[in-house]
Amino acid sequence: MSRYLITGAAGFIGSALAKRLVNENHQVTTIDNLSTGLRKNIPEGVTFIEGNTFDKAVIAQLDNVRYDAIFHIAGQSSGIMCWDDPVYDLNSNVTSTLLLLDYARRTGCPKFIYASSMSVYGDENPCPVREDDELKPKTFYAVGKLASEHYMRIYSEEYGIKCTALRFNNVYGPGQNLENLRQGMVSIYLAYAIKERHIPVMGDPKRYRDFVYIDDQVDACIMAANGNEANLFNVYTTATNRKTTCEQLVKMICRELPFEVTVEYSGETKGDQFGIFCSYEKIYNSLGWEPKVSLEQGLKLMVTWAINDLSISNSVSLPCDQRKD
Repeated sequence: MSRYLITGAAGFIGSALAKRLVNENHQVTTIDNLSTGLRKNIPEGVTFIEGNTFDKAVIAQLDNVRYDAIFHIAGQSSGIMCWDDPVYDLNSNVTSTLLLLDYARRTGCPKFIYASSMSVYGDENPCPVREDDELKPKTFYAVGKLASEHYMRIYSEEYGIKCTALRFNNVYGPGQNLENLRQGMVSIYLAYAIKERHIPVMGDPKRYRDFVYIDDQVDACIMAANGNEANLFNVYTTATNRKTTCEQLVKMICRELPFEVTVEYSGETKGDQFGIFCSYEKIYNSLGWEPKVSLEQGLKLMVTWAINDLSISNSVSLPCDQRKD
């Protein structure tokens, strides 16, 4: 049995990771401010501390417990929302990382795994993008993710903490928040389809992304914690090496639905990457990770979950002024 700290276990990815570790009989503690996550998502048996990960008083509630690894999953996780309050974005995604790294140093925690983002690459690289390609963030959110990676590198070099930054692509799957219409391309489109029978898409239908199923992303987090690489600081992109346009994604979602859905393309999203898909060669060679669930399989599972869970379907509220992706 190991002891883990997971930030953000009320959210989509954090809760899935926490559930996996609890099911494997590990002790798990989480910090979450419930800004986008739900208390009910926190698995039974997880010790819950409510508050911001960038608040020193909240970090103090950990009471200097030594964890075998810290998974920093929490944070402001939308490129769109970072424009609303750049200072909050900075605190949520960077100050929090620095405070948690310092907690790891003070308590002797040997491993730190961070949810970074493919957004650090920007639009300048030929696809599939690799870890050593140019980094040119287009949003405050992406700048914060990259800054956190540099803090991790320094803490590895100066204090010997094994730090791994996982540059997530678009993670999706059952359990994603269908009420948050400013985060998660798949969940946004699916939420509109279920509630309105209409999907408004902001931006060019030819924009493209790389979609990673939730179980595969959880695997990557755990494998990063268990990795025995020689380097103390490692950066990996979790991806599928598959290009999927917005238009293709919408059509795939619609094919899984038992009713007709209309689609409308218009406008654009500030700071949005036009297109990116990434290679997973490095993490495969280092840790043996590769995606196991295809987009077709994953969408089928997610649509079935969303339709069958009436409490989810009935809770989706979609005012027109929230049309974002």
